[in-house]
Amino acid sequence: MAAAVYLLNGPNLNLLGAREPEIYGATALADIEAAAQKTAKELGFALEFRQSNHEGVLVDWVQEADAKAEGLIINPGGYTHTSVALLDALSAASLPKIELHLSNIHAREAFRQRSLTAAAADGIIMGLGAPGYRLALKALKSLMETRAA
Repeated sequence: MAAAVYLLNGPNLNLLGAREPEIYGATALADIEAAAQKTAKELGFALEFRQSNHEGVLVDWVQEADAKAEGLIINPGGYTHTSVALLDALSAASLPKIELHLSNIHAREAFRQRSLTAAAADGIIMGLGAPGYRLALKALKSLMETRAA
């Protein structure tokens, strides 16, 4: 049976490909999902790929992932820098977690350089654009295997 993994995407990521492609790239979220699903299948994951613009929905999904999945990847989008609620949900979740960003937040505006949610992540992948999603899945697989050993 494939290991269940959640890959959650925060606000405005539904606009990928159209929103500031010079920062976020020209790849649409649907194309990222297709590539992620392919990689997940190769890794033996059953991938639950979701996006929401609503903080409470993301909190609910983190809690759901903790109850139903074996690993979690989250691109919190703008909530990275502002959401104590999302940090608390991630902190309460006991499964392996990776934070993911398309851009390098440390090379962005000052207010984007701090991640509140990173404190609850086992690792962070950023600045690699759409390929970062595939790399995050591979890193999560390694993290899960290390924890299981």
